[in-house]
Amino acid sequence: MDTANLKRLNAARRARRAVMLVTDMERGTDQVILEGEPVDGALREAVVTTFRSGTSGTFVIAGGTYFLNVHVPPPHLVIIGAVHISQFLAQIAALAGFDVRIIDPRTAFATPERFAGIDLTAGWPVDVLEDSPLDAYTAVVAVTHDPKIDDFPIAKALRSGCFYVGALGSRKTHGSRLERLKKEGFSDEELARIHGPIGLDIGASSPAEIAVAIVAQIIQALRSSKR
Repeated sequence: MDTANLKRLNAARRARRAVMLVTDMERGTDQVILEGEPVDGALREAVVTTFRSGTSGTFVIAGGTYFLNVHVPPPHLVIIGAVHISQFLAQIAALAGFDVRIIDPRTAFATPERFAGIDLTAGWPVDVLEDSPLDAYTAVVAVTHDPKIDDFPIAKALRSGCFYVGALGSRKTHGSRLERLKKEGFSDEELARIHGPIGLDIGASSPAEIAVAIVAQIIQALRSSKR
């Protein structure tokens, strides 16, 4: 790999952007491709598939052999609200390979005893997220039912291009949420990105089942998203 390609690869990884090193095994040449960049010819389908799966591999394309070495940032899950569902949600998401963080200003809920081993911050999202930028490989789930806590991180997630934005609540609660966000200037198209009611429709009723439905929907969004 030449110096220019190495610098571009490392810069993308530092910026939490998905990047790929494509090596022509016969010619010994390589190129760096950022996710979303246009790719011409027969290589395009393999590049798109590899970015989506996050798995490197060898492909025979148009008579040539290529090794596609993909570097995908580890997905983050930011949970707004240290409620009962969050206890299950954090555990299941961590088992699925997500880096999990919980933010809640209510110190009665945000206690280390309830969330052992989880990155937990007892603070207001408006302050905490100022120092922890969201990105395209972050999912945000708001579960407090309190607009003073939930609305800011939802808006921040939409503006930051997070691959998943979800909010707990009834259809009536979600409708009120959408009206508030419209007043902040969000379009109907942008608001349609919010999953609410949240989670895949699997008939979930208990907190653990709801957490499974949410994580499943997040994984679905991650694997099908077109960043």
